[in-house]
Amino acid sequence: MYEQMLLLHGAPTLAGMKTGSLFTCPFRSVQDMRCCLRRWNRALVGKGMRTLPLRHQAGKTLVYIYRRSGLLQDLQRPEAQALLRARGYCCHNPEGCILRLMERLEEAGEFPHEIGLFLGYPPEDVQGFIENKAGGFKCAGCWKVYGDPARAEALFAKYRRCTQAYCSQYAKGVPLDRLAVAG
Repeated sequence: MYEQMLLLHGAPTLAGMKTGSLFTCPFRSVQDMRCCLRRWNRALVGKGMRTLPLRHQAGKTLVYIYRRSGLLQDLQRPEAQALLRARGYCCHNPEGCILRLMERLEEAGEFPHEIGLFLGYPPEDVQGFIENKAGGFKCAGCWKVYGDPARAEALFAKYRRCTQAYCSQYAKGVPLDRLAVAG
């Protein structure tokens, strides 16, 4: 069940198309969650990916799967750095930014909207979401688009096809470590 959730929500990241993915996963216990994430990390770390529990509440864990190289690249963009610095991030390394994101998840009354930068969303869309309070967007799919809707729609379709293909391959018995693309 857990692998299916990872594939449903993280296939584009596993395929190397997207920096990161985020999903909520119910676990029977904290020990169960840790065991599952350790198993995933054993399969994924050698391919440049990692899974982390960003927050655990009431039997549910907010799981983040990401590619460090992609996150490093995304967070070095000037637009992303400006957004993050304004929210108390020190942009020296991805791990420090992830720790700050975890703090923001704990302290914020609402979901920290800069999280889109950790998922590979275009900074202009993250900025547009923040400035427009989630309204006035041009189109919506994996995220609300304020920049280039044609580019975003093409990405959304690519991500859907990837997810369908990965779920199909998994159902045929292809294991997670073979589905994950090195990068």
